[in-house]
Amino acid sequence: MVRIREAIVVEGRYDKNTLSQIVDAPILETGGFGIFKDKKQMELLRKVARARGLIVFTDSDGAGFVIRNHLKSAIDGRFLKHAYIPDIPGKERRKSAPGKEGKLGVEGMSREIILEALRKAGATIEGEETPARNGITKQDLMELGLSGGANSAENRQKLLRKLDLPEHMSANAMLQALNLLYSAEELRSILADIEKE
Repeated sequence: MVRIREAIVVEGRYDKNTLSQIVDAPILETGGFGIFKDKKQMELLRKVARARGLIVFTDSDGAGFVIRNHLKSAIDGRFLKHAYIPDIPGKERRKSAPGKEGKLGVEGMSREIILEALRKAGATIEGEETPARNGITKQDLMELGLSGGANSAENRQKLLRKLDLPEHMSANAMLQALNLLYSAEELRSILADIEKE
């Protein structure tokens, strides 16, 4: 069991069950889209975020990003970290058919993928040190053709596929993830590799 300082918020009970077998941390649920109307749950999430930090860990489908973006707009960003799972086609064992987008959710991820996503999000894991990185700026994204240009959206999609990040990420969410995972130099090297492909 891996002990994490921050609390984690997931969409529902199956995600919570999966995570509770892997990490020792408070795990809260949004109740899916229920979080849009549940003022008491949102206030609890705000308080927990201020007290110990909160890792948003939603599915990589469109619905997961709607919930993630709602939390991002409702809770002070200084207290939030974002864990992203890769887009993996499939269905969870308990379901008779895959979801609308045909992707596995948090509950369908392996222990290794979940722990890697939490590490990449910058989770404070007991006994591990989180490395510091040189920041990537919005200006860097523009200079690298990932924002504000004719082919920016296409270039971002290529990068997201290469890095195994969810396709629904906005430029701002991608910037945050890149800063958690890579230095500016590492990003330039990855983009050079994509150009060669």
